Amino acid sequence: MAAADPSAEDIEAGRRLFAAPWEFVGAAGSYTSLPPMRGTEIAFAGRSNVGKSSLINALTGRKALARISRTPGRTQELIFFSAGGGEFTMVDMPGYGYAAVGKEKVAAWTELIHAYLLGRANLARVYVLVDARHGLKDTDMPTLDALGRAAVSHQVVLTKADALKPTEQDARLAAVEAALAKRPAAYPQVLATSSRNTSGIPQLRAAVAKLLAERSMR
Repeated sequence: MAAADPSAEDIEAGRRLFAAPWEFVGAAGSYTSLPPMRGTEIAFAGRSNVGKSSLINALTGRKALARISRTPGRTQELIFFSAGGGEFTMVDMPGYGYAAVGKEKVAAWTELIHAYLLGRANLARVYVLVDARHGLKDTDMPTLDALGRAAVSHQVVLTKADALKPTEQDARLAAVEAALAKRPAAYPQVLATSSRNTSGIPQLRAAVAKLLAERSMR
């Protein structure tokens, strides 16, 4: 499904939203240590080293708000960042699909994430990041399945899209959108971004701003 380009007003709303002062709220390694629910949250999920931290930094224009590591599986907790006095929160979720992590650790992460998805009433959407060079993989399916079972709105965002030629990017977008068509909780449009050259970042900011505006009107 071809996404309509956001208007200049949408782009500006997204810029203002993410230009707000951001702060690290805390890290939760268990459901009981989650911060209190406040305002609206969005979360970022994806395979290890898919670029979650880089994307969060690009969205906020901060070089080191989210720590970037070249070591897969480094993020082992839910990491919370907030702006606007806590009325808007972003959550960096543990990366998945890294085989070198022990099974007990993977099980603990999985339990935490499932509890978070089921119990977080202020969670507006989970953005599932997928490396544009590879598209959806088998390791993405358990997360997509969990989001579907929890009936949590989610949207796929391609990262590292600058590595693809325009025709390759269009083909990747079409393939991922087709794969999501049978998932009712999945937002039908897929966005392509690059933290390296910031392509698609204004559009993602605009999409998040629109989501928050729609949620506030309920």
